[in-house]
Amino acid sequence: MRRRVLYIPGYDPIPPRRYRELYRREGADQAAISGYALETGARTDRTGFGWGASTVTAGQPGRAEFEVLVWSDIVAASMGQSIAATYGQLARTAWAYIGSGALWRLMRLRRGPVLAALYPIAALLGQALAAGLAGWLAGWLVALVATWWLGLPVALAVFVLGLRQWRKLDGRIFAHYLMHDYAFTAQNGGAYPSALQARIDAFADRIAEVAQEDWDEVLVVGHSSGAYIAVSTLAGLARQGRLPAHVALLTLGHVVPMASFLPGARALRRDLHDLAAVQQVWVDVTAPGDACSFGLCDPVAVSRCVPADGGGPLVLSAAFTRTLSPEKQQSLRHRWFQLHFQYLCAFDRPGDYDYFQITAGPLTLAERFAGRRHSPGRITTPANRWHYP
Repeated sequence: MRRRVLYIPGYDPIPPRRYRELYRREGADQAAISGYALETGARTDRTGFGWGASTVTAGQPGRAEFEVLVWSDIVAASMGQSIAATYGQLARTAWAYIGSGALWRLMRLRRGPVLAALYPIAALLGQALAAGLAGWLAGWLVALVATWWLGLPVALAVFVLGLRQWRKLDGRIFAHYLMHDYAFTAQNGGAYPSALQARIDAFADRIAEVAQEDWDEVLVVGHSSGAYIAVSTLAGLARQGRLPAHVALLTLGHVVPMASFLPGARALRRDLHDLAAVQQVWVDVTAPGDACSFGLCDPVAVSRCVPADGGGPLVLSAAFTRTLSPEKQQSLRHRWFQLHFQYLCAFDRPGDYDYFQITAGPLTLAERFAGRRHSPGRITTPANRWHYP
């Protein structure tokens, strides 16, 4: 089995080498737990950034070459905001979801990811309130010993310094980071910004180029926001007649409704419809325990984009409560980001879902899940106000 894997990250400004190191470390753990051999190393095609991996499972060999389709530069550029601009994003993003009615419809699907989306708003408002109180107290004390006109600039200075201090702590709090994430999705009412659309077109050309080579399977993997980018990339190829049957899609921890429920996301809704219509191999894996994703929500069905003849992904649960030991679950408690990345990591009580077997094992995605039915609890409620066609 020779496989080419093209991985599309979510909204992540960190360079792609983190994914190589994550794969190397977690893959070794999973192989030891599950009893197969896995080695990582170089690859023959050095285009872009990536790595190679090989497995031997019950005597069957598998070989994969990975390439990360990078858009971290676009993410980093969108995060270069002043504190004042971030609060401006807060107001615009809140209005985008509340004013369009998307927030209430999203709540009907899963409260977890909506609460996660509300977290940066609450955190940033709380930070502003704390900094404002500190500034008021400092100004009041100065006014007591001097005059009010001296207390006023002191109050303002303490307020600004307080907000700057909160931002320095964002590596632990993630309020600014998440605000940039949701603001990026909500800009233009959910329509793709021109820079991202151009990158999607470039991704499509790269996948089409790779698909012409001699691979048993070309596997496109989209994680988090990268899931809907992967959908749009492959849908564009399908409309152009450039999507071969051996190209498969694996979406992990998707947040599709956060984009598709916005009024301006017409292109994404069309892409969901068109990709589902071609009946390409598509497996979608989420987990109800992942508060940052829409667990078990069929992205096509909930977005009201199901084609007339049906279609959409096979919706499977990573079932964290069964595939992670109680000790592992406890260690991940309240660690939203680590849980959201668990799809790319080792499971100490593995089930059918094994990221390393899927990406480097001896079976294609279609073979591995042949005959599988949707996981119980799959959500198909057509909750979106907007639809396609």
